[in-house]
Order: sequence, then C-alpha cells, then structure tokens
Amino acid sequence: MLEQQHHAQVDELTADHRARSAVHRTHPVEDFLFTYYSFRPSQLRRWHPGSGIGLLDAPHRATWRFHRTLDRAAGGRTAVVADPVEFLTVRGQSVLFIRELLQRTAVAVPQFGCFGLHEWAMVFQEDERRHLSWPLRLGRAGTDAVVRDQQIRCSHYDAFRFFTPAARPRNLLAPDLASRDRMEQPGCLHASMDLYKWAYRLTPIVSSVLLLDCFRFARAIREVDMRASPYDLGELGLPAITIENAAGRAEYVVAQKEFARRGQQLRARLLQDLDAAFGHVGPQP
Repeated sequence: MLEQQHHAQVDELTADHRARSAVHRTHPVEDFLFTYYSFRPSQLRRWHPGSGIGLLDAPHRATWRFHRTLDRAAGGRTAVVADPVEFLTVRGQSVLFIRELLQRTAVAVPQFGCFGLHEWAMVFQEDERRHLSWPLRLGRAGTDAVVRDQQIRCSHYDAFRFFTPAARPRNLLAPDLASRDRMEQPGCLHASMDLYKWAYRLTPIVSSVLLLDCFRFARAIREVDMRASPYDLGELGLPAITIENAAGRAEYVVAQKEFARRGQQLRARLLQDLDAAFGHVGPQP
C-alpha cells in the first residue's frame, strides 16, 4: 500500500515534466529538479522504506544495489533490507562529506541579505541567458543596473560558479569547493534546495517519505528563486518578487526565513536517518 501511494504521488508530481519531455519543451521552475539535479523521475518513483526496515516477500529487491536478504525473517519468510554496510563501504567518503556539511550548515548563522541576486549575477553584462525563452523584466540595461547598485553576498558554491566573469568580482564572498562546508548557511535558498540532492544521494538509506518531502520543498523554493530572478515569467502565472526595490526585498526575506525554518527540520531528519544507518554498522566514524 505504501509503495503504491508513493508511485501515485510521484506520478502526479512528475506528470507535467514527463509530458514536456516527450515534446521537447521546458519549464524554468519545474524542470530544474530534473536537469540541474541528476535524479530521474523513474528513480524518484522507486520506493524505499529506509534503513533498518525489512520488506517481506519482495525477492526482486534483493537484486537491487545496496540491498540484502535477511538470514532470518518472521515465519521463515524472506525479507529484504537496505544494506548500510555495503552502502557505507562503497560511498563512505560521500556519506561523511554530506553528514559534515549538514551538521555545519545546521549550526551556521542564517544570512538574509543576499536578496536572490545570484540569478541576476548569472546574466550580468552578457547577451547569453540561461533561460532564452524568457525575457528580462527590466531589459538588459535595467538588469545590469540592479547588479551594479546592490552588493552581491552569495555564499553558495554551485550558484557562484555560474556567475558571469563580470559579476564574480562583485560578490562579497568567494565560495569554492574547498570552503563549501564553511560557507553554506541555512538562509541560502540553494543550500535548502540541495537537501533534495543529499536525500537522493543517500537513497536507499534515506526513506522515500523524506526524499519526497525534500523534493516538494526544493520545488517550492525553486518557484520563489525564479520569481525573484530577472526573468519575466508572468506567462507562467508567476508574479515577480521585485528585489530591485525595498518592498520586493522584504517579500523575499519573508520567504527566505520560512524556507530556512523548514530546511532546518529536513536537515535534522536527514541527519537522524544517517545516524540510524551508522548505528546499524557500529560506531559513527
């Protein structure tokens, strides 16, 4: 029953994306979770109960990676569980990185002064745009003026690496891969969206319930992310958050603070699942 419910939820959440893919169309909000993040709808659809939970009479799962058959199960029936020993043997370094990043971010002081300028910095003084189908709300000159008039404070490595060459020196920070675990903070929309990435990279140790919660969360954040961007997405029914003025910046911060609060809850759940998985194989590293 739980597996069927999960399939139905994922099918509904991905229906529009799959329909667009069939006719080679794109959506700047909804498709982001399948283009920027490397987890296909079919992978999201596969249900996992999480570490430590055995499923009876499911022998096909024994062939899945990071799963094993229990030697003994209730009434002599076969049960299959996610195998944290194999998972941590193969992906131990990745698990340690994710765990440390989540822990450090959880205790970092949230910052709410970036106002979503990262998307603006990605098109600053360049004719090329990441979303060619959508016009700039303020035009080229107006968009560049917003970047010049405000201080960019982007702490997210993956966002910063997409800045145009002209925009990079304007960032107050210089996040890179080496400093990522020190730079990320819970007020960052992209750090909160990335909880979905960490959840799917920890599958099947992490349950599909938590994975889908992270997916829905990332989708909600992406909508705000693009509403605050320089693009005019009015045709999609997405009103702009006008971060070029005080009212828009205030609106952005309200959303940012709520995402930070919700992100901390999901971050704690991911850490709880990780701790439970390490507990199955002995002391935490």
